[in-house]
Amino acid sequence: MGAADARIRRATRDLGVTDPTPIRDAATVILLRRTGGDSSVLMGMRGAGAVFMPSKYVFPGGAVDASDAAVSLAAPLAEPHRSRLAREPRPDCTPHPDAIAAAALRELAEETGQLIGRPGRCDWPGFAEAGLAPDAASLTYLFRAITPPGRPRRFDAHFFVADAACLATDPDDFSRACDELSHLHWVPLAQARALDLPFITEVVLAELADLIAGLAPDAPLPVPDTVPFFDNRTPAPRFAQIA
Repeated sequence: MGAADARIRRATRDLGVTDPTPIRDAATVILLRRTGGDSSVLMGMRGAGAVFMPSKYVFPGGAVDASDAAVSLAAPLAEPHRSRLAREPRPDCTPHPDAIAAAALRELAEETGQLIGRPGRCDWPGFAEAGLAPDAASLTYLFRAITPPGRPRRFDAHFFVADAACLATDPDDFSRACDELSHLHWVPLAQARALDLPFITEVVLAELADLIAGLAPDAPLPVPDTVPFFDNRTPAPRFAQIA
């Protein structure tokens, strides 16, 4: 057993967790497009053979890689999002907020071809060709959830929302997307919950709808009063609000 595995097992034992599946940090971006009085979100469908959430419609996102911590962001996360990411840490491993934000922007670029960045240098595909560095200042921290025990993979998932007006790319061009998500398209927010969704995605959509209710199309995204946190590290789930 490696040192990291031993640390994870000790931490989960202390919390009363019987599932030894390691929990990996993950980041997701909900792109919100507002035109006139209508709002839509960018979603795609996971493959039928995927180990985690097969054939479900999801937002672009994925696990945080060790290399995400080394990326130079054009701008960091704004407050209070940055501080909120650092709260409620896991005892086994909690990456730096910049790494989580970087992962969100990298996954968005890989899975959709869409870039949120400013002029700068970055070796990531898409960003390098466009002469951009990822811009985390455009992200609003909306939601956090840890996958319950008993799943084939478990994540400590951080959900961000970003206005599509911040994109440096054509929001209707998905030609640079990888093949991890199919049927990429803008889904009207009012219709999104009718898709085949993971439960947590339904909850996040409801939070987003509440956040932008009554918001003018050209108004900046508001900062949530708190960030809901579904903490499923143990068989007895805990719901918290990160202030």
